[in-house]
Amino acid sequence: MSGHIEGMIEALTGVAQALDPLVTRIIAPNPSPYTYTGTETYLVGTTDLAVIDPGPDESAHLDALMTAIAGRPVVAILCTHTHRDHSPAAAPLKVLTGAPIIGCAPLVLTDNGPRADAAFDRDYMPDRVLTDGETLSGQGWTIEAVATPGHTSNHLCYAVRENGALFTGDHVMGWSTTVIAPPDGDMAMFMASLAKLMARDQDKIYYPAHGDPVERPHRFVRGLIGHRKQREGQILRLLKEEVTEIPDMVARMYVGLDPRLTGAAARSVQAHLIDLKARGLVDGEGDTWKMAA
Repeated sequence: MSGHIEGMIEALTGVAQALDPLVTRIIAPNPSPYTYTGTETYLVGTTDLAVIDPGPDESAHLDALMTAIAGRPVVAILCTHTHRDHSPAAAPLKVLTGAPIIGCAPLVLTDNGPRADAAFDRDYMPDRVLTDGETLSGQGWTIEAVATPGHTSNHLCYAVRENGALFTGDHVMGWSTTVIAPPDGDMAMFMASLAKLMARDQDKIYYPAHGDPVERPHRFVRGLIGHRKQREGQILRLLKEEVTEIPDMVARMYVGLDPRLTGAAARSVQAHLIDLKARGLVDGEGDTWKMAA
């Protein structure tokens, strides 16, 4: 990471930052090429609180969360999904606060991909699973679950009705595009979930789990949709040029990519190919693909 990013991490990690009268952010000490400055945990509320994406089970982060909570009652601990940079702190935080774990469904899947930070949290046990449109509330806030499968099949965003904030987890990030990693990651579902956000006029700002707040959400999501369509077009052009192996596609599509991210890029290309196959445009499996006959 650059010196600028390292300095930003050092300045922000573990510090409670008020982003809105109802929103406080605490960044976990887990920076990486996949998590940027670290997983961002959010407190919603003033008198009583909801905790969104409690993050990794690290003592320094739990201490920072408890300092920011400052003895106030916690109504719920919410996870957007169960990658282990998001949900493992839920269980110890439940012990510390007595709050129930509410939100996404559990998902146990062996992740054989390159993202060590994104293996699934096998120990996640929610007290209540929210479905699309279900709500919970505290003093001065109401949170609605917005189902957004794609990055993972169990991914939820959380909308706060009072201030127009949408907590987007890894579905929309403020610094990078989202990795879609089969078999659980699904490009068709991801694109449908982006379209779902485009249809929501009530969301005025996004608070992602990695990166800065997104202050022009529709414009940002429109750009993400355009980026995915561009990648799809690149893949089809390469197949027509008889570039048939995923590693060769990645080398052509992601010039100058950090080598640590090559595996993740390959899995997103694979996700595009699986979607294109379902639409009858390509054929193949594994690393080898071709245009459909």
